[in-house]
Amino acid sequence: MLTKNNNKRVLNFDPCGILIVDKEKGLTSHDVVKRVRSHFKLKKVGHAGTLDPNATGVLVLLIGKATKQSANFLNKEKEYFATVKLGERTDSCDCDGQIIEKKDVTVTEEEVKQVILSFIGESEQIPPMVSAKKIAGKRLYSLARKGIEVERKSRTIVISDIEISEISLPIVKFRCACSKGTYIRQLADDIGKELGCGAHLTDLKRLRSGAFTIEQAIFLTELLKMERKDFYESLLRV
Repeated sequence: MLTKNNNKRVLNFDPCGILIVDKEKGLTSHDVVKRVRSHFKLKKVGHAGTLDPNATGVLVLLIGKATKQSANFLNKEKEYFATVKLGERTDSCDCDGQIIEKKDVTVTEEEVKQVILSFIGESEQIPPMVSAKKIAGKRLYSLARKGIEVERKSRTIVISDIEISEISLPIVKFRCACSKGTYIRQLADDIGKELGCGAHLTDLKRLRSGAFTIEQAIFLTELLKMERKDFYESLLRV
């Protein structure tokens, strides 16, 4: 929309829509929201599902009035590509944590396949302590940083598909499609427990969130080079 201001035509920049970002490692989801909001001087920016700092891939940003529709996107199925290392457990279930247990990896590739594929379907999962889940109003990761561990209730998750792409022990790589609230870090830890040798997540990339895919995503570094007009044109309309 164009408005007049001191006899000059000025763009009234108040966009509304969805932006798919390919989040880079080292940034929190809030970091991405903050940078986009600040760079383009936007009033409202939110996201539809957190990604861990060391995870990469699809982060759905909601711009302007689209933030009111976040509930419509949070419950959608997600798809990830995970890399897991067998033989080591960590206190965070991923490579950010401290190693708490080491064991020799004596399982066969066939045993690894059978255990991983056994997680397809509905199951109960206990959220890891290092997570953004709230208990009694406090984030679990905040308690974990203080060395406090609290009891967490399990919740039902659904893994609709797992496709193993590589087994090069102790490294395993697979694609996983799952319901909202599934922790892939915890899945890696649970796989390690079933195999009896321990495991942790070393790398994670979100390939899809609902209908939004990695092919639609824009790197944040490229996004922040855009002019406002190009940014506006890159939005998916709600």
